[in-house]
Parts: sequence; C-alpha cells; structure tokens
Amino acid sequence: MSEGQTTRQLVVFSLGDEEYALPITQVHEIIRYTEPRSVASDVDWVRGVISLRGKIVPVYDLASRLGFASERKESAKIVIVETATDMAGVIVDDVEEVLTVESGQIEDVPAADNESIEAIAKIDDRLVILLNPAGIFASASAVAAAAAVEAGSSAGATTNGVADLVTA
Repeated sequence: MSEGQTTRQLVVFSLGDEEYALPITQVHEIIRYTEPRSVASDVDWVRGVISLRGKIVPVYDLASRLGFASERKESAKIVIVETATDMAGVIVDDVEEVLTVESGQIEDVPAADNESIEAIAKIDDRLVILLNPAGIFASASAVAAAAAVEAGSSAGATTNGVADLVTA
C-alpha cells in the first residue's frame, strides 16, 4: 500500500451474476435466509420482518430494490445492516468474502443516477459495486417504521396501545 492511501473493508456478496459490497463497518451480521413474516406494504421490495434476538428487523429484497429480478437461491442469506437509526436486513444470493481495498481501487460512478450506488471497486479483473446503505434505505425508513408497528401490534406485543391506534 502506498503512502496516503486509506483502506476499506467490504463485505462482498452476489445478486444474480453481479458482485456487490457493503462497508463492513455497517454490516452487523449475516444470517441464513429465513422467510420473513409478511407485512402490508405499498413498496414491492419490502419482504416483511424477522425477529432477531427479540428485535423486529425489516427485511428488503435487495435485487428488487435495485430494479432487477432474482430468484431466491438455496444459498441465500440475510445481511443485517446498521442504518443511521436502526437495523434492517437485505436478502442476497450468497456472501462471497470480506475484502480490503485501497482508496485508489475505488472510483465514483458518474453515470449512476442511483442513490443506492456509492462507487465501483476494481479488484484485479473484477468490478464490485459498492452500495450506499443510506441510499438503499432512504425511502424505506417510513416503511420500516410502519412494518415494525404492524408486526408488533399483530403479535400482541404492544404495551401502551399506541401502535394499535396507528395501525387501526
């Protein structure tokens, strides 16, 4: 590594034939795929919620969020990502590896009009799309709050009745 360059660690995963990555600092954990409990949503990439050690976590279909179809594979995983205020899970086909990349290997993508894409990492002959968790979940924050409230109220987990009023 040359002087002045910083490194970043990325969790690399696959969606279809493409490789994507998230900053390891924002990946809380990776779990085997389990079918999320469905919740009503106007957003087609919201798959539902799971209970992760007693905490309700919204789960999103990352392929649908990025605008392409992907069949659920047997090797599918849910990557639990820390957002600015909470956690959310994204469904991926498989987790490949953790890579350390230098800042010189990361380039902006001027043609990408998508707030979900931060940059492209060039690793040997591979191009790995670095995702921006804030962009992925930008329009999902209100959906996640509603999903958590609905899951909590339908499971009888509310203690103050406020969630029951919100979903009624």
